[in-house]
Amino acid sequence: MKAHSVPVDAVAEHHGTDAAHGLSTAEAADRLARFGPNRRIEPRRVTFWRVLADEITEPMMLLLAAVAVLYGIWGRPGDTVAIVVIIAAVVLVEVFAEFRAKSVIAALGRLTAPTTPVLRDGRVVSVPADDLVPGDVVPLAAGARVPADVRLTETWGLRVDEAALTGESVAAPKDARRVLDDHTDLGDRANLAFAGTTVVAGRGRGVVVATATATELGRITGLVLAAKPPRTALQQAMRDLSKGLATLAIGFSVLVPLIGVLTGEPWREMVLTGLTLAFATVPEELPIIISLVLGLGAYRLSRRRGLVRRLRAAETLGTVTVLATDKTGTLTENRMAVARTVPVGVGSDELVALGAVCTEATPDPDGGWSGDPTDVAFLVAARERGLVLPGEPVQRFAFDPVRETMTVVLADGLVITTGSPESVLRRCRVADRPLLDRAERMAEHGLRVIAVATGHASGIPETIDDAERDLLPAGLVGLSDPPRAGAAEAVATVRRAGIRVLMVTGDHPACARAIAARVGIEDEHLLTGRDLDRLDDAALADAVARTSLFARVAPEHKLRLVEALQAGGEIVAVTGDGVNDAPALARADVGVAMGSFGTDVARDAADLILADDDVSTLTRALHEGRTLHDNLRKGVGYYLACKIGLVATAATGVLAGLAIPFAPIQIVVLEMFMDIAGSATFAAEPAERDAMDRRPRDPAARFLDRPLVTDMLAGGASLLVAVGGLYLVTASQTVAFVSWLSGYLALAWVMRTERTPLLRAGLLSNRFLPAWTVVTALATVAIMTVPVLRDTLRLVPLSGQEWAAAVLVPIVAVSWIELRKVVRARQAPPPAHL
Repeated sequence: MKAHSVPVDAVAEHHGTDAAHGLSTAEAADRLARFGPNRRIEPRRVTFWRVLADEITEPMMLLLAAVAVLYGIWGRPGDTVAIVVIIAAVVLVEVFAEFRAKSVIAALGRLTAPTTPVLRDGRVVSVPADDLVPGDVVPLAAGARVPADVRLTETWGLRVDEAALTGESVAAPKDARRVLDDHTDLGDRANLAFAGTTVVAGRGRGVVVATATATELGRITGLVLAAKPPRTALQQAMRDLSKGLATLAIGFSVLVPLIGVLTGEPWREMVLTGLTLAFATVPEELPIIISLVLGLGAYRLSRRRGLVRRLRAAETLGTVTVLATDKTGTLTENRMAVARTVPVGVGSDELVALGAVCTEATPDPDGGWSGDPTDVAFLVAARERGLVLPGEPVQRFAFDPVRETMTVVLADGLVITTGSPESVLRRCRVADRPLLDRAERMAEHGLRVIAVATGHASGIPETIDDAERDLLPAGLVGLSDPPRAGAAEAVATVRRAGIRVLMVTGDHPACARAIAARVGIEDEHLLTGRDLDRLDDAALADAVARTSLFARVAPEHKLRLVEALQAGGEIVAVTGDGVNDAPALARADVGVAMGSFGTDVARDAADLILADDDVSTLTRALHEGRTLHDNLRKGVGYYLACKIGLVATAATGVLAGLAIPFAPIQIVVLEMFMDIAGSATFAAEPAERDAMDRRPRDPAARFLDRPLVTDMLAGGASLLVAVGGLYLVTASQTVAFVSWLSGYLALAWVMRTERTPLLRAGLLSNRFLPAWTVVTALATVAIMTVPVLRDTLRLVPLSGQEWAAAVLVPIVAVSWIELRKVVRARQAPPPAHL
């Protein structure tokens, strides 16, 4: 059956559904099992075995395999078995770390997967778009992404952007009443809405007639495997850094054994040592550390109602310098209620009834409404007053953010227009300056003011200009929307972090000032959309540098503001919820969409979704972004410090004319312990106390800047002094081995914070490190007391004095780093306040 060529009733009957009540939950489940998920893009599956296969084919793993083979040829059979067992342990540790990171990132994709409203059991519920089945009844509203091919059953001014399917740039008007010829072209099927297209205006409802690859778009694309997520800038930088450092590490891995051979060491032992040193010093773990910290940081944020859609957002949050936030629903509660009416020529009740007709909210089965809070406020007020609405619209012109009006036409020709007072009164027959002044005074008290006007049309007007001709003002309605409870504190926190906060709203300037003052965004300068239109790019750049309040702005103004801020070197986060906010969200360095009331198009364009639409959640996201970047610096700094210390210690022993401090099998064991500490400790590290008291980091600064390189060298030098010094004094590989295990743990403890002394940070605030310290201590004791393990690792028993030196000297050697933190804290610049 061709759905566009038969009446609505026939379509509903063919699909066995009730257009008024939808499918039952049980029937929908049966059909989902029969037809499969409504999916054109197959998500990439993250499996342990796939990660394992990738890991064991890495060059470093092949290098380890070569070490095991050479041990089998040149060494003792017991050594070969031990090497194989340790290799297996190292591989499993790295595979588990990478699998965990990739699984977390994949889980974030599921958390932000699109949902859609659907009529089930007579109630509108939200379900994953993948769960839609033929016969489902779905409502459509402006800003929604059409989730499947739908035969429309009702339409009210519905227009759909079908460029993704037909290439047509003009939105197509839809009419559910039309029945078309069988051979009607795809772009002319006015009674269908197609999967992958976007509703730009109006609303509608329809029956799903095709899902997944049976849709028109699915027939073209088929089932496509989701693309592998692109590396973030930091991930790519770390991969490039790994390659550069690998060359340096391999150079040392050749040089150290070569010196050993020249000083009389056995060449076979030196070849094995060189290969093992290459494995231990090449920083192949860096990309895993980055993925793990990014993934777990984004996951922590998701548990606090901030859903990261793209990992680059988690990375960029730490550099944001400007936050351009909307007012309604972000700084305010988005809980509109009619607080005051100013009728003109009509009664107060009639004014509210007129406004309640000119809405796009849809009724819920439980007796409420879904839709724009302003529309819902009018409908709730009309019901509470027991009003009878003057009629049902026969023509709707959806709210236009550029015109700032919405208009409906009733069957008797009555035209009702609502919108901003300036826009509505401008379209009235006679200018009413006193009424506009009254709107100004209402807005100064923080009310959102909606003007209502009426007119009369002979017939059904075809254009909104025809409908909004010769209007007469009916009055003003003031809606209250109080600031959120934590909005002022959130703004203060963001400003304390050195981030400018701009309010960018479509509301009246006086209302914007009133709300801004209550949340702590006070600025004597305010610009409107009309003011921005009169500024060229140079003047706009100067204006945004000194202005924090923008009112009566249209979406194109918001986009222009973002571009002007970015041209001035700012890193911009933008909040938005509407279809027309999508360009600004996409252009921003971090686009933030509202999860509760935001449109599908806004969420698709955004990098971060606030599930609760609360600016406090965005504040937590900024805090998490800074924590994430700090942890990356600490993790990379610690990891490379260990590599530097290992190479330097090995080279020092050889240059001193002694045997290399570590046997190859010992190096493999040390690498296993270091990998676990490096990949997990810093991913679990909580934020330092001054995370939101510092200015944003410079996004142009190199990741390996001078302070980080200094920390790496200081950590590596500390290990060299402790382990290398003990080895030079004792010439004991066992002392070197035990002191290294002690030193690498002590270094992790002192490098887990950059500015906060360890005692102030809390010894147990990082839940992983204390547990891993105990594991390492027990493993060391087991290795040294179980003869089989000790002999396998070529170790000998230690005296009490040697034990004390091996444990305490490395701890003392790295403790000076704590003193540096105290000095840094005293030299730190004062907190950033804006």
